[in-house]
Amino acid sequence: MTSGPFLIGGGREPGGVLATHRPFVAACGAGTIAVLAADEGDGVDEERWRAALTGAGASAVRVCVLSRARPTIPDVAGAAGVYVAGGPTPLYAALLDGWRPPPGIPYAGFSAGAAVAAARAIVGGWRAPGGEGVCPQDAGEGLDDVTIARGLGLVPFAVDVHAGQWGTLGRLVHAVGSGLVPAGWALDEGTLLAGGEVHGTGAAWHVAARPGGGAAVRRVTAC
Repeated sequence: MTSGPFLIGGGREPGGVLATHRPFVAACGAGTIAVLAADEGDGVDEERWRAALTGAGASAVRVCVLSRARPTIPDVAGAAGVYVAGGPTPLYAALLDGWRPPPGIPYAGFSAGAAVAAARAIVGGWRAPGGEGVCPQDAGEGLDDVTIARGLGLVPFAVDVHAGQWGTLGRLVHAVGSGLVPAGWALDEGTLLAGGEVHGTGAAWHVAARPGGGAAVRRVTAC
């Protein structure tokens, strides 16, 4: 069985959702999966997250809504697994700052939930200090300079998401090459990284620092 954390690059295409969620659900076994979903002010589509997990075989799903008005994270002890949903990455980083999932249970992160799993999390931004663009401005999540925040520390590398769809690989290459993060993975939508393996319908890019400066990129297709 694939080991976690289970890091998902986002996406809504049904085949990709199934392929990326099924290994996490299998690792959880029976019991309730707790979903942490952030509300940026216009509500949370709870049914989206329930459907993604129950469609992959989950027997029960409990959605816990987080917001700046309700920053206290519900107790998820006893859950079969913890799933951190997608949305604004800076908001998730702020709301989950200092929190850690209970030890010994599977963790999955979708889009923002995958990004904040890192020890040093890329939470947004589209340009290097000084103004050079490293990814499309629309991918900046409301931030200008590439921004690193404290993450959950579940993996030692950074994670960027929607790689092929949003053009975020360049942001990760910049972050690694400039020493903002030690290494990283950029994940397409419909793509899962777990236990060092890539699954799903897309691809992933591993980015490592070069000894003399800069970064090396290796493309990895799904198993």
